Amino acid sequence: MPDLAPYAVTAANSRGRRYPDTRPSYRSEFQRDRDRIVHSTAFRRLEYKTQVFVNHEGDLFRTRLTHSLEVAQIARAIARALELNEDLAEAISLAHDLGHTPFGHAGQEALNECMRNHGGFEHNLQSLRIVDLLEERYAAFAGLNLCFETREGIVKHCSPEKARQLGELGERFLSRTQPSLEAQICNLADEIAYNNHDVDDGLRSGLITLDQLEELSLFASHVADVRRVHPSVGGRRLIHETIRQMINAQVCDLIETTAANIRQSQPPDLAAARSGSALVAFSDESFRAQRQMKRFLRTQLYQHYRVLRMASKAQRIVGDLFAAFTSEPRLLPPQYQLPGDGDQARRVADYIAGMTDRYAIKEHRRLFAVGES
Repeated sequence: MPDLAPYAVTAANSRGRRYPDTRPSYRSEFQRDRDRIVHSTAFRRLEYKTQVFVNHEGDLFRTRLTHSLEVAQIARAIARALELNEDLAEAISLAHDLGHTPFGHAGQEALNECMRNHGGFEHNLQSLRIVDLLEERYAAFAGLNLCFETREGIVKHCSPEKARQLGELGERFLSRTQPSLEAQICNLADEIAYNNHDVDDGLRSGLITLDQLEELSLFASHVADVRRVHPSVGGRRLIHETIRQMINAQVCDLIETTAANIRQSQPPDLAAARSGSALVAFSDESFRAQRQMKRFLRTQLYQHYRVLRMASKAQRIVGDLFAAFTSEPRLLPPQYQLPGDGDQARRVADYIAGMTDRYAIKEHRRLFAVGES
């Protein structure tokens, strides 16, 4: 591993793992975390969980798996440029969406509503629950036994009430300190990835158009540059080249702005980098342009009637499954049935959240369609 900045996370300043574990051979502690995540069942399921479009709507739209890989690639590049821990940034990126439900945000909203009287549902906390408890791969402990800093980076948002239940992991939400710089990088790499790739998927689907996007400063400046340098290029090559330049510009802006913040703050160590306001940030101009893009995607893509129709179907599927399984737990697979007065609603949520889009649709048919079994 190349020399890291004094405020980077390393094995030496890590808070370690929850359970005693052997030291890895020929790889770092955070490479081990990454490998455990990649080999997990929850990670494989991301291939059939969607971002915006439901899995059966097309083979070329992003899934949670391709999105996680794209976030990891962006986060690694940023971490390397800033002399931070690439392996940690990659591990957090690959794990950050493990807890997402089927059917994207529509599925999460539906499951959160179902769980309203049982503690609610939030995908960041579900991701943590997966790596801490639900994965069953090791004889010595439940979950994946990841390092504290990887687990901390997974929890991007948390209410004070939930933070108090998380113990050491929740302290920063109560004290208003920051996670590691590597975790901060992952948060913004996530935004870069989904904004730009939702533009790509939206154009591919025909739900948004180039003419609409050219009204936005972030897209307009880059598509104009591509047309100036490559006047004969059109179609998918024009779109891909524009998005490529948008991603590169945002990554460079993030690196340069963050480097300037670090020079001004001069944190001597990891603890100092966690105190105060977040050091990883976009410039004001880039932040405004991305906020404009987010507003556009929300109104023109995420709230498009075709997306809302599928979201409505998804919410009904999740609601029907939750109602059926909580009213009659014997319909669940045996490992999700709890004896006595256990938290059966949470186990139902675990089961539904772990479903892929197509499995949820099949399970719904098995329960509610005549002739299915």
